[in-house]
Amino acid sequence: MGVDDLERASQVCDAAARQAGVTVRSLTDLADLAAVVELFADVWGRSANPPVSLEMLRALTKAGNYVGGAIDQGRLVGACVGFFHAPSEDALHSHIAGVAPGSTGRNIGFALKLHQRAWALGRGVEEIAWTFDPLVSRNAWFNLVKLGAHPTEYLTNFYGPMVDDLNGTDDTDRLLVRWRLRDPAAAAACVGQVSPADAAREAALGAVVVLDVDSGGRPVRAPARTRAEAPVALVRVPPDIEGLRGSDPAAARLWREEVREVLGELVQAGHRVEGFDRSGCYVVRRNP
Repeated sequence: MGVDDLERASQVCDAAARQAGVTVRSLTDLADLAAVVELFADVWGRSANPPVSLEMLRALTKAGNYVGGAIDQGRLVGACVGFFHAPSEDALHSHIAGVAPGSTGRNIGFALKLHQRAWALGRGVEEIAWTFDPLVSRNAWFNLVKLGAHPTEYLTNFYGPMVDDLNGTDDTDRLLVRWRLRDPAAAAACVGQVSPADAAREAALGAVVVLDVDSGGRPVRAPARTRAEAPVALVRVPPDIEGLRGSDPAAARLWREEVREVLGELVQAGHRVEGFDRSGCYVVRRNP
């Protein structure tokens, strides 16, 4: 990557941090890493069994991997951890990221990802990959639209049981996304020039809603033949799956099963998730 391109990525990262009211930097010393452990334990509600350990973070940073933090007036309010893929894959896997509960809604997560992008580009890495729960609408919007990443794989119950405040007792299905760091669409997204999907427009052009929501908030799957013949499939997810897990666990489990059956089937068949609509709908284009 050229010096000018790297400088531009750093400038975009700095601008996002200023907008979020934080300073974002790499973290390597023990006190900072201990704060990351505490932050993640708080976010996931796992004080007795934090998602990451101090020893692991120390080893990752010593080996040259990524730990970044967002600092607000001396306090850690967000963090992100990633490690490198096998050398031949030229990628960083972004394993976990979180923002302190009292600091959400400020685009701190966005600033962290842009810092991670600049950090990776400075080391000659072309791609960052990570997983997210396809049922969480706000994360789908963040990953696919705000960052411009692309889903490439549906992973069923990827982590196994993760009983915590975010996942509850639900299966841990995930979408694997790849963020091609020099892709023009990704670069545009990093400066706010996003390209969200338009489900209404797609429907007018012949797209079919293959998974919808009924008046009671439960999923409704289109018949198998309809799903098979749809040139473009629209797959809706609930607006607040985390709230639903608390208020109606049976409905939450049903959504997991239906999204796995419909979206998982489409992705595993090699069809392309083109984007996400603000209303909470994946747009999937079938291969010819």
